[in-house]
Amino acid sequence: MEQRLATLIGNAVRAARQRLELTQADVAERVGIATEVYGRLERGHMLPSVRTLRKLCLVLNCSSDVLLGMAGAGIEGAPSLAEDPPEYRERPEVRRLLRTVRKLDAPRLRLLGQVAHALET
Repeated sequence: MEQRLATLIGNAVRAARQRLELTQADVAERVGIATEVYGRLERGHMLPSVRTLRKLCLVLNCSSDVLLGMAGAGIEGAPSLAEDPPEYRERPEVRRLLRTVRKLDAPRLRLLGQVAHALET
């Protein structure tokens, strides 16, 4: 039973993630879990905690009924669960770059700023 539920949830989160054109790293970052953990969840190798399931619903903009296989996805007239911040609407390449930039120390960040400024001109 648990394996079947884990597979069901994994398939549902993968479909929702792909519908939103997000990477596994995007979803993991927004939910607050490691990318590797999210990958195991999506492959059906583990069940999410209730807290993680709730965050997945918010990030993937779908109800828990959909992720648990109790309702169809994309139901017309269903209320949106969360409004995406503008940075979530960025292209995948930009999101990956932002994740890398956030990890830079101050000197490297200044250097990257100089490179970006030079590319503008």
